[in-house]
Amino acid sequence: MVKEILRYANCWEDAEILLAGLNIKPESNILSVASAGDNSFSLLTTQPKKIVCVDINAIQLHLTALKQACFRGLEYEKMMAFLGFSNTEHRLDIFKELKKYINYPHAWDFWNEHQSLIKNGLIYQGKFEKYFHFFSKKLLPLIHSKKTINLLFSPKNIDKQILFYDKKWNNWQWRLIFRIFFSRYVMGKYGRDKSFFNEVKISVADYIYQKTSNHFKNPLSQHNNLLHFILLGDFGSLLPHYIQPENFEIIKKNIEKMTLFQGKVEEAIPIFGKFQYFNLSNIFEYMPDDIFIETAQKLAEGSENQASFLYWNLMVPRMMSAILPQYFEGNATINAKLSNKDKGFFYNQVILDYKK
Repeated sequence: MVKEILRYANCWEDAEILLAGLNIKPESNILSVASAGDNSFSLLTTQPKKIVCVDINAIQLHLTALKQACFRGLEYEKMMAFLGFSNTEHRLDIFKELKKYINYPHAWDFWNEHQSLIKNGLIYQGKFEKYFHFFSKKLLPLIHSKKTINLLFSPKNIDKQILFYDKKWNNWQWRLIFRIFFSRYVMGKYGRDKSFFNEVKISVADYIYQKTSNHFKNPLSQHNNLLHFILLGDFGSLLPHYIQPENFEIIKKNIEKMTLFQGKVEEAIPIFGKFQYFNLSNIFEYMPDDIFIETAQKLAEGSENQASFLYWNLMVPRMMSAILPQYFEGNATINAKLSNKDKGFFYNQVILDYKK
């Protein structure tokens, strides 16, 4: 099934946290996990020398290649419509225009065979996005009205936000449906691959419920584009960083500095050389301890001195500076500041490590 092939149509890590944490200097070499490509495009706003966008999943790279072609060949409003941020009946016509701008092997063939995904708006077509779409369109209306959902995003101070959550939002229906829908079984079957939970030793539903409760009580939730997508089914006016109009031309001018590579992050280093900055998404979440240590060792060997590494922990604690302190050092204060501002409220923490 196609919906099982494209896992993510959007990046679910906060690009603004990524940029703030790495604090990249111009003309740097960056290694970035692709996922849906979005955060790697955001990194192009730092004027790098080169960015290698890596993923083990070829389909995610096909998606990144198609979005890269949009930056090459489309103007802003047309790209917005093509991807699904705005409406149009001409997505397949636009797709034909993009053929000459797609240069990643097999990407054109893949999308030519899956035009229905394009026609319906790419940003809604990942397995993860369809999982949230079902929640927002089928389940959430059984709990809250559209008016109540919109009230969550309305401007309020922290006291009123907490009161709204406790008195209006957190009813028994919410708690029941939430714990079922975001259980290990349901999420593994319909949202993410069940193998992604192999290293998780805690209750998935309890963990996500607690993280969600904390965020809903925080006024930061009022401006969270990821939360808007989860609850309302789209981004509305809260656009991801890479598609915000003020970033479009900068990314467009730097788009040829991006190279796509299929494989593991450490496998890119012998081919492209050492890197100074690393966006590692949450790749360590899925690794057994021995593979995590081995990967961290290779990243230490394949990075420049004082290199910066930013990554996320979800439900599995992984920290390179903890397991290999001879190579890496971290800063708990910085990690806490980044984590407290993270729109990816479901993540446990953001981690910024440095190569000694």
